[in-house]
Amino acid sequence: MRLLDTLASLIQSPVRANRSYTSVLRHLGAFGLFVIAILDSTPVPTFGGPDILTAILAARRGEPWWYYSAAATLGSTIGAYLTFHVARISGAAYLGRKFGEARVATVLAYFEKWGTGALVFSTLVPFPFPTSAFYAAAGILNYPLPRFLTVVAAARGVRYFTIGAIASLYGRHFLQVFRHPMQYSGWLLLIGCAASIFIATALYVQRRLSAAQT
Repeated sequence: MRLLDTLASLIQSPVRANRSYTSVLRHLGAFGLFVIAILDSTPVPTFGGPDILTAILAARRGEPWWYYSAAATLGSTIGAYLTFHVARISGAAYLGRKFGEARVATVLAYFEKWGTGALVFSTLVPFPFPTSAFYAAAGILNYPLPRFLTVVAAARGVRYFTIGAIASLYGRHFLQVFRHPMQYSGWLLLIGCAASIFIATALYVQRRLSAAQT
């Protein structure tokens, strides 16, 4: 009922010129987050919408923070499956139309070289990355569907549950980072470097283990 009331109020009242894209979705709560998370895992650009909206909703504390994190994770996994399925049916031509031939060659090369490691990296990192291209590459290269869904759900879960927990604990301070990232550029760069080193190390270990098994 609350969702229907919210939708009705949005339709009946004129949309204000200064209402931002994120604020509109915020009024839809978990449903809006679920929808944008689906789109985020497809070629449709969302400009970090699920990350920002998860943080805003979790900090607002209208519902338990994990409720919003779960909605984002479920939506993202569904969107990933849709991209995977369409790419598996359409083949490499799908990647070429959606992402361009040059990017397709690069993505396929990375995926063939790193496999699961490339999928984890592209799904986990919370900064602009052609994640949907890797989902499509997994479909084209016949990556096992059960493993694909498991990896995507786990990596997205880590990402969105981390964002939700931090936003719930630190509230306004966390949102300030999203709204004014340049003020925290030093800290963000440091965190990004640390995360990159950690992920690169994990990928290297995974590659070594795969080589040892062949």
